[in-house]
Amino acid sequence: MNISSIVVQTNPKYTDEVVEILKSADFCDYHFHDEKGRIIVTIEGEGVEEEIQKLVKLQEMEHIISADMSFAFSEDKLNAERDKLELAGNTLPEWLNDENATKRDIKYNGDLKDRF
Repeated sequence: MNISSIVVQTNPKYTDEVVEILKSADFCDYHFHDEKGRIIVTIEGEGVEEEIQKLVKLQEMEHIISADMSFAFSEDKLNAERDKLELAGNTLPEWLNDENATKRDIKYNGDLKDRF
C-alpha cells in the first residue's frame, strides 16, 4: 500500500468550489486548504501506477493549476528496510541507547553509500 500527499493549487477565487469537488471525490481524501488556493489531499494505491492514475485525475480537474506529490509512503519499501535491519542483527552501537549520548559521540568513518 502506498500513500502520498498532494499539494493542489487553484486560483483563490475557485478554492471553495474545488474543495467541495475534492471532498466528494472517491479517489482522494481532502485535509485542508488556505486562502492562497493551496489544498492538501492524500491518495492511496496498491502501487505507484495506481497513485499516478489518481494524480493525473487531479491534474485534469477543472480549475486546478497544478497537483504535485509532496510526500510518499510505501509499505513495501518500509518492509524491505525492516528486513535489512533484521538480517543485519543487533549491530547498533550501545551508545545509541544511552540517554546521555550527544551528537558529539558520533564518530564519522567515511562514506556509508556502499556499506549496506
